[in-house]
Amino acid sequence: MKTRILTVAILTIFLSASALIAGSQPKMDIVDTAVSAGSFNTLVAAVQAADLADTLKGEGPFTVFAPTDDAFAKLPAGTLEDLLKPENKDKLAAILTYHVVSGKVMAKDVMTMKEAKTVNGESVMISMDANTVMVDNAKVVQADIECTNGVIHVIDTVILPK
Repeated sequence: MKTRILTVAILTIFLSASALIAGSQPKMDIVDTAVSAGSFNTLVAAVQAADLADTLKGEGPFTVFAPTDDAFAKLPAGTLEDLLKPENKDKLAAILTYHVVSGKVMAKDVMTMKEAKTVNGESVMISMDANTVMVDNAKVVQADIECTNGVIHVIDTVILPK
């Protein structure tokens, strides 16, 4: 009887642990994660306007340095509205792909890098001090948001290609 109770107890612990591990795995792609966060509405709208949503929902993996809505609000007046016009789709896509690196680059990996080549073809500069990681002139304010097809690092400024 004691053996049976012990077996049931071990099985219950194993199943609970398995559920916790499964629950901690990312369940959404980069675009869906950004949508659900609620602080990337401008980024999501821009990704859709540039026809990049399907790409960022694709297999990847991708690393996205994702500017928040507040980051987009720092752009000079009229800049975002201008970029969202259909005739500026290529320019918008160039800016957005400057925020994407091919592969899944976690914070621990970024710590050893001085630059990273973006999907745009140009490289972003990476620097750090004891408490801050910078990507070009943007501060990483949250790192390692894992998605099914990559990772998001939240930045406080829209970075622009040179």
